[in-house]
Amino acid sequence: MTILCVPSLDEEPWPTLGPQVCEFITQNLVHGPGDLRGEPARLDDEKRALIYRAYEVFPQGHEQAGRRRFRRVGWSLRKGSAKTELAAWIAACELHPEAPVRCVGWDKRGQPIGGPVKDPYIPLVAYTEEQSEELCYGTLLVVLGEGPLANDFDLGLERILRKKGDGKAVALATAPAARDGARTTFEVFDETHRFTLDRLKKAHRIMLANLPKRLLADPWALEVTTAPTPGEGSVAEATMDYARAVNDGHLQDSKLFFFHREASDHHDLTTTDGIRAAVIEASGPVADWSDIEGIVDQWRDPTTDKAELERLWLNRLVQASDKAFDIDEWRALAKSRLIPDGALVTLGFDGSRFDDATAIVMTEVETGHQSLIGLWEKPPTAKDNWEIPEAEVDAVMHEAFGRWQVWRAYCDPRWWESTLARWAGEWGEKRVIAWYTGRLSQMAYALRAFNTAIQAGELSHDSNEDLSRHIGNACRRTLNLRDAEGAHLWVIQKERPDSPFKIDAAMAAVLSWEARNDAIAAGAKAEEEAGVYFV
Repeated sequence: MTILCVPSLDEEPWPTLGPQVCEFITQNLVHGPGDLRGEPARLDDEKRALIYRAYEVFPQGHEQAGRRRFRRVGWSLRKGSAKTELAAWIAACELHPEAPVRCVGWDKRGQPIGGPVKDPYIPLVAYTEEQSEELCYGTLLVVLGEGPLANDFDLGLERILRKKGDGKAVALATAPAARDGARTTFEVFDETHRFTLDRLKKAHRIMLANLPKRLLADPWALEVTTAPTPGEGSVAEATMDYARAVNDGHLQDSKLFFFHREASDHHDLTTTDGIRAAVIEASGPVADWSDIEGIVDQWRDPTTDKAELERLWLNRLVQASDKAFDIDEWRALAKSRLIPDGALVTLGFDGSRFDDATAIVMTEVETGHQSLIGLWEKPPTAKDNWEIPEAEVDAVMHEAFGRWQVWRAYCDPRWWESTLARWAGEWGEKRVIAWYTGRLSQMAYALRAFNTAIQAGELSHDSNEDLSRHIGNACRRTLNLRDAEGAHLWVIQKERPDSPFKIDAAMAAVLSWEARNDAIAAGAKAEEEAGVYFV
């Protein structure tokens, strides 16, 4: 099997509260939603080992004797490993007024004695508000509400309180409010491979930074995830990179415990036996109660995304096959340069007017260098019918036409028809072009040209994380159209219509690149006097 564990599994054991925490779980908690709902909690050997490591403390005689060894813990396990339930059990222990989760003394054998946290505050964070109540928080409600400890808590849909009011757990999809942000004693980030949005990554950074503020509570954070998709820039990917750096000796960090299990690469995934062996290996003890044959059967379906199955069930970091662009290839094209004022450029404009996002991307004609110059996304706290601020969009367009020689601006006009008409009146109909992205054949060929430029290294970009995020979010939709050689054409779309993962900047980049190709074909040249060009 392939395991990344920081610190090493071969390390000498440290004093730990793990046995006491495990006993509290099995004696007082129940399973959450699923086939075992309400039955007494059971821990396999691997989960026990993870808890033992997570609750290690510094030994007697150390200057930090009794304090937690790890401030940050990350577990990466394959889909269906009950890792959300495990996180909920840990949260239940951290919240309970009698659970042995902090060292309060030592026994005669030199082992720590556990006690509760005083006035705990526990945010449970998921990638959307709906998921925050369905994932770890929803599991915690069942674990506490249907088990022996139900009378110890006031249970609500958005918060769980100790009966005396001196401690609570809350469901969140962003960072805690200022009044609670400094009170965190334990925090859970669930499904961190989904944490790709700026607000989620910012929440993660802010909440980690808040941990030292309650010194006596010895606070810590737990991240649980399935293997992330490479290049999406998720919190899970960043945490794994961090763990690798520590494992390789590039960073010295005694405050991180990270565990990742995946199937090793010697399995033949073209055979049923090879797939079965890989799934069993990636599962660990979970294989004993998993429907292994049901998982293997998914590989037999010719319509399934094999790369996604590999990521979910083998816990491998693989690029999803439905992604439109290879994000690793894209990131490799980053260059630290600015497009100089007065350069000949093209613009791409795409977006919605309400409740979504709008983006403007610029491409330098001479070099093919791209830059995201404008992006507006609906804030997570905004109400329905939130509208893109037109005045800000207008200001960015005016700055672009003033600073650079804009040969063409290809703009998807949907929802912006009157604005585009005004821009065309101001800068000319030959420079502001309505380019309808709904024309599937034309769009497909523009996308092919853009993707070819990525693969051939013909374009570059300034490594803007928002642009890279939108590029990574774009998924392919194969059309019932073929080119002259019989190959299927494709367009891009979000992973689902209501997905929070936007692609507008990717579409704007494609339009800007298409305009750049047309500029080259037309022989467009920049003049020395800014704002003047000829064809």
